Amino acid sequence: MGIFVISLLGAASWFLVSGVQGAAPESFLLQFNTTVKTGDGSILINITRSNAPLGVDRLFELLTLPTGSYYDQNGFFRVVPNFVVQFGINGDPAIAQKWENANINDDPVKLSNLKGTVTYATAGPNTRTTQLFINYVDNSFLDAQGFAPIGTIVQGFDVALAINAQYGQNPDQSTIYSKGNAYLKKDFPKLDYITTARILQ
Repeated sequence: MGIFVISLLGAASWFLVSGVQGAAPESFLLQFNTTVKTGDGSILINITRSNAPLGVDRLFELLTLPTGSYYDQNGFFRVVPNFVVQFGINGDPAIAQKWENANINDDPVKLSNLKGTVTYATAGPNTRTTQLFINYVDNSFLDAQGFAPIGTIVQGFDVALAINAQYGQNPDQSTIYSKGNAYLKKDFPKLDYITTARILQ
C-alpha cells in the first residue's frame, strides 16, 4: 500500500474476542509474535484510539474476526531500511481479497510519524484497508501527506529492525493477493512473518 513480551507486563493475560465491530477500546496492547530470531521475536505496540479512531476501529475488527486475527501468518513483504517495514496482506487469498478494497476514511493526523510508530499504508485519500507499516526512523514528513499513526512500539523495536530486508520491495502485492503465502514461501523463502497477532489485556 508489522509486535512484543508478556513476562514484563506482570499479571497481563491474553484475550481474543470474536468479530467485534464498532468502537475499539480507548487503548490496548497488541503483540505480534514473529519469525525474527532477535530476542524472543515479539513486538509490543500500544494502540490508542484517540490517535486515529477510524483506523483503530478497523484494526480491532481485523484482530477479532471469527476466523481468527487477520494478521496471523502475514509476511513482511516490503522492508526498506532507514524508512519503513510494511505488512498486512493475509496469506489466504480468499481472506485477503475480501478486504482488499474495504476502504475506510482518513483520520486527522494527531500523532507524528516518529520512529517506532505504526501507521496505515494508503494508495491516496480515504484508501486505508488492512496494510500497516512501522516507521524505522523519524518520518514526520509523512504527517503532511495524511498518514495518521495508530500506535507506538513499546517493546521489541529491535525485533522490528531485525526483520529480514534481503528482498527489499521485490514481493509483488497483487500476486500476494492472488496467490497468498504460497507465492511468498516459494519465491522469498527467507521472508519473515507475523506468526500470531493478539490483543493483550
